[in-house]
Amino acid sequence: MAKRNIKEEAKELNEGMAQLASEIPGVMKGFNEVHHAATADGALSTKEKELIALGIAVAVRCSHCIVAHVGSALQAGATREEIMEALGVAIMMSGGPGVAYSVEAMEVLEGLTQ
Repeated sequence: MAKRNIKEEAKELNEGMAQLASEIPGVMKGFNEVHHAATADGALSTKEKELIALGIAVAVRCSHCIVAHVGSALQAGATREEIMEALGVAIMMSGGPGVAYSVEAMEVLEGLTQ
C-alpha cells in the first residue's frame, strides 16, 4: 500500500474548506456553527463526540471525514486505544466496509502521530 502524506491531506482539506467559505460564506458559517455546537462539551465531552463522529465517518465511508475526525479526536485528547475502540464499534455497525475504512483511519492516526 502506498504511503499517504496524511498531514498534507489534512492541510488540503482545510484549504478546500477555506475556499468553500469564501465561495459560499453563509453555508459554511452555518456548518461551522453546527459543528461547534455539536462538539462542545456537554453531557458528552468533546473527545467522546469526536470519537462518535469518527465512528460515523468510517460507517458512511467518508475518507475526508476520517482525516478530520481522527485529527479532532487527537486534539480533544483521545488516545490511540480510545480511537481503536471507536473503530471497533464502527466495524460492528458497518461490517466489512467498516474494516476497510478502519484500516484507513488507522493509517491516518499513524500519519498524524508520527
